[in-house]
Amino acid sequence: MARRSDVQHGPRTAGEPEHSTYPPSPYDPDPDHVTARGRGASRRGAWSGGGGRWLVWTGRAVLWALIIVIVVNGVRAPIERLAQPSEPSGPTATPTDFGFPKTEAGAFASQFAAAYLNFDGSKPDERAERLKPFLPEGGGQLGWNGFGRMSAGAFQASDVQVSDAQNAVVTVFAQSGAQRWKLSVPVYYTDHKFVVSGEPALLPAGDAAGLPQLPEPEHDDTTESELRPQLEGFFKAYASGDATQLQRYVAQGTTLDGFGGKVSLGELKSVTAPPGGTTREVTAVVVWTVPTGSTPSPSSTSTDPGAQAAGLEQAYRLVVEKQGDNWYVKDIRGATRSAG
Repeated sequence: MARRSDVQHGPRTAGEPEHSTYPPSPYDPDPDHVTARGRGASRRGAWSGGGGRWLVWTGRAVLWALIIVIVVNGVRAPIERLAQPSEPSGPTATPTDFGFPKTEAGAFASQFAAAYLNFDGSKPDERAERLKPFLPEGGGQLGWNGFGRMSAGAFQASDVQVSDAQNAVVTVFAQSGAQRWKLSVPVYYTDHKFVVSGEPALLPAGDAAGLPQLPEPEHDDTTESELRPQLEGFFKAYASGDATQLQRYVAQGTTLDGFGGKVSLGELKSVTAPPGGTTREVTAVVVWTVPTGSTPSPSSTSTDPGAQAAGLEQAYRLVVEKQGDNWYVKDIRGATRSAG
């Protein structure tokens, strides 16, 4: 009997089993099905290779959902920022005074200090009467034993330490003779009114600060000699306030107002001019004569110092400019360092 060849020689007829000459694909969900079909074993109802597609579609759905969320948030955020009212940048200051009226409390405590620090043992009732507007009912003398004398003035509130919306401690500076004091006053506030809520405390205000000695400034003796007669004339005109006279000593384009005769020049004590060019900043020390309310006549023999004209030494800083042979004043103000 002749043996049939295994090689396919022509087109496959209907019903003839399918033979595959390719190796199974690694992506095929069932690699054996090709081989089985090649052996003629038909697998009815088997899925032809889509076993992982539901995972792919699920992943795509999640990815698109994330993309939509990101796009929506990206568009909404700047719109919301534009719609919000602008806020000041930087840290927000936290109020610490609780709405307590510090200015009014300072004025109240200063008036109280004037009544509290002025007393006379021979007139105790006067002090008690002055203290009544500041103390709760029955306040009396607020710790004073009724003896001695004290006279104080120059009251100035300097600090208000607020505890809450109704309580604070006010520090008031005062002066009695050669002594400066601080008075610490506790106050209570309600219904737009104040009252001293406890006994005050007297504290030292401290001595004057030490002032270091400045080095001796450089002098231009020639310029100082030239300036002296010019500045003497200027200060006399400055005291009188005569505009015509002042124009003889001030630079062109400069306008100065004088004292209008309220003082007169007693003496030009010194002129200090540093080396430099045609424009200098110089210092002048003058003594103003300040008349009293009733100036005594030259023939008066009164020896009362209070009835005589006062002399006040003052230091000025002037900007002067040389034009031709003369110096002219461009500006005048108080000197920075003349004491000590």
